[in-house]
Amino acid sequence: MTKTKVTAVFDIGKTNKKFFLFDKNYKEIFRNYTHLPETKDEDGFPAENLEALQQWIKSTFDAILEKDEYQIKAVNFSSYGASFVHLDYQGNVLTPLYNYTKPIEKPILDEFYGTYGDGLDLATQTASPQSGGMLNSGMQLYWLKKKSPEVFSQIRYSLHLPQYLSYLFTGIYVSDFTSIGCHTSLWDYNKNDYHDWVFAEGIDRILAPIVPTSATFKTSYNGQKLKIGVGIHDSSSALLPYILSKKKPFLLLSTGTWSIALNPFSEDKLSKEDIKHNCLNYLRVDGKPVKASRFFMGNEYRLQVEMLGDYYQKEYGYHRDVKFNKELYLMLIEKQSIYFKFEGISLQRKKLEKTDLEPFETFEEAYHQLMIELMELQIRTIRKAIGKSEIKTIYIDGGFTDNDVFMKLMAHHFSEFKVLSTHCPLGSALGAAMVISNKKVKSKFLKENYRMTKLMPLLFN
Repeated sequence: MTKTKVTAVFDIGKTNKKFFLFDKNYKEIFRNYTHLPETKDEDGFPAENLEALQQWIKSTFDAILEKDEYQIKAVNFSSYGASFVHLDYQGNVLTPLYNYTKPIEKPILDEFYGTYGDGLDLATQTASPQSGGMLNSGMQLYWLKKKSPEVFSQIRYSLHLPQYLSYLFTGIYVSDFTSIGCHTSLWDYNKNDYHDWVFAEGIDRILAPIVPTSATFKTSYNGQKLKIGVGIHDSSSALLPYILSKKKPFLLLSTGTWSIALNPFSEDKLSKEDIKHNCLNYLRVDGKPVKASRFFMGNEYRLQVEMLGDYYQKEYGYHRDVKFNKELYLMLIEKQSIYFKFEGISLQRKKLEKTDLEPFETFEEAYHQLMIELMELQIRTIRKAIGKSEIKTIYIDGGFTDNDVFMKLMAHHFSEFKVLSTHCPLGSALGAAMVISNKKVKSKFLKENYRMTKLMPLLFN
């Protein structure tokens, strides 16, 4: 029996953990999903269960090696960013995998900015809007040094999560550009090196050597020779198939828990005004900046539809069947106002004491109003990401491509662009497979591998 040569990818999200096998043409031929319950850190804050994750990775990989039909040639890893695993000199994990939503105590933040100056200046230099917590993952290192110096002193290396997953297979400590560049507050985009504060605090000594994201290591696992990638940050990974197959400038809107507008063609330096509006930079696999803007849309959406379901006595999931209603939309925008108090979005808008649903008779009315208000923020973040770039095409992927109201509003508000909905359930896993391959990508790759639909502007006549 001839075995199919495959590349394996572990795609580790906050909620779902996925494992894929891809053939030489990047066709998915196997997948395995799981959901692991969270644990808690020493402060009682939710945290990734790192031990359970390691066990699932090992058992999943061992099981696939036993199958006769596949010959695994390479393995790579995609995962969420803003997360560090701290290892001692024996390679033991020193702390929980802290949640990137965990806040940092105000006195520690005050001490940091008292030492290193105006937070807006530093945020602009590092292209990392201040989060007040560990979403700026470099701040976790400062926090650990100040709060737990005895633990900090034991750290040999702090590895970004994608690179830790690679380390599990290779035992080699590395960093890569895509993890360093994702709103960590570590990287100075002006000098293309770690920021001065990183050296001043001696944090550079615990950051592993930087290697290209395309780097691989040869190793032996259970007697089988494998090529192991160094891992990649999931947003950069999801962007990669577009970059490799499309040469003309485009913007990718990646929707999910976060809505992230990614512009890999911007040559604009981030301004303080950009930072105030939650713009940031990511780093491509080659170390070049990607201008981006983001907001916590999917998280806010979930909170609000749960509230709407309670108010209108609808089961959770009812919102998924709501279709765009043109008459309802026109009626609502005639009396434009803000009715929803957003819980998890910090973007500047009118502040409300509470949500007012009195004017809306039905779930559908209130839902359309919610989407109008979220879209107002979405428009702003996309325009910020585009900046002065000569972009003509917008690709939309992720969970909101199935939201009829959202997609119709996108087509309406960006009618001067070619707006395409793309469906690729492989997401960031595909980019992780591609980055460690020498195979060239054809210009028709997206058309052939992603279900693409051109959105037509709405007609209101």
